[in-house]
Amino acid sequence: METRVCEVFSSIQGEGKLVGRRQVFVRFAGCNLCCNYCDTPQSRDPLAGDMVTLKQLMGMVNELITPDLHSISLTGGEPLLHTKFIRSFVEKYDFNYLLETNGSLPRKLSRIASLIQYASVDIKLPEHDASPQWDDLFHNEIESLNILIDEKVNTYCKVVILPSTKLDTVGLIASKIAQEVPNASKISLVIQPVSPLKYWVNKKHKLFRTSEKAGKYLDVLVIPQVHSLLKVK
Repeated sequence: METRVCEVFSSIQGEGKLVGRRQVFVRFAGCNLCCNYCDTPQSRDPLAGDMVTLKQLMGMVNELITPDLHSISLTGGEPLLHTKFIRSFVEKYDFNYLLETNGSLPRKLSRIASLIQYASVDIKLPEHDASPQWDDLFHNEIESLNILIDEKVNTYCKVVILPSTKLDTVGLIASKIAQEVPNASKISLVIQPVSPLKYWVNKKHKLFRTSEKAGKYLDVLVIPQVHSLLKVK
């Protein structure tokens, strides 16, 4: 069995609730969405990178294991486009895994959710232009959250906000998650101001107000892209 992988590297997790953790990142090729803030556009190409087997990928991971390793990040692109390969890899090799997904493919997610320990679901806003059918996309993201919670995966949501993002948009997203995910109290919402942070020099008040708006419904954290600040990959 083989699939296409853009890159495999060791770094510090710079986003979400595992920020600061040392991970080996496996970046799979291809994405089914097209977000306007994407910071790895090269990974959208389904033909990016190289074809690798399970054994070859494990060899690449082994070369990068360090004493402080926390987990393996399965990222992309959209890693759930490679569900069959990921399932085989995770079943074969015993690590803690973080799945970084856009949540748009709940049926594929259901095939591996019981095998992973952590999940980051990147909630898209209409203004992200990720999909022409935003309502359907958000419905799938909600379904993915429910699958993960049912499988007792340590799960958080992430939402990237732009300087132009309206407070009511984030509030609406948070309220719907609280309403439609029965165990939403187990989910944190990470508000991630889009990089570079110079966009926010005169808009710090907006970060406070956005957090307050979402905090009416969910546990909220505001965390920028730390790897950008550290200037690491």
